[in-house]
Amino acid sequence: MTRQSGTVVAISISQVKGIPKSNVAQAELISDFGIIGDAHAGSGHRQISLLAIESIRSMQAKGAQVEPGNFAENITTEGISLINLAIGDLIQIGKCLLQVTQIGKECHSRCAIFEIAGDCVMPREGIFTKVLTGGSIKVGDTITIQANSED
Repeated sequence: MTRQSGTVVAISISQVKGIPKSNVAQAELISDFGIIGDAHAGSGHRQISLLAIESIRSMQAKGAQVEPGNFAENITTEGISLINLAIGDLIQIGKCLLQVTQIGKECHSRCAIFEIAGDCVMPREGIFTKVLTGGSIKVGDTITIQANSED
């Protein structure tokens, strides 16, 4: 089982889907639900979304005035190659345990995020998870990845 680690750079929530999210210092995760107060929470397989700050910085380098939460991601990470994770991999943040359920997504229209940023990296570089074990998370927490693949 391979391991890699990184850091929570930002936590973002919104009460409406399809818009940039607001940053918060901490959040409460509920098992098989998601983040309390976020529109994407529920019993589905896309309870929490993650995007790397490195992806956001690549958009900034292209001139987009974007920041964590603008791509509607819940957790902005640093130091982890999210797109190289696999479905089923486990993500530990504090006492919380998330399981990767989807890599990327298909966008059916140019959402508000695309209109603001001129592009959306979330469909290509974001991942989605479900909450296996709930608890509190905060900005600055260490993220540990437990890949299911044998090395």
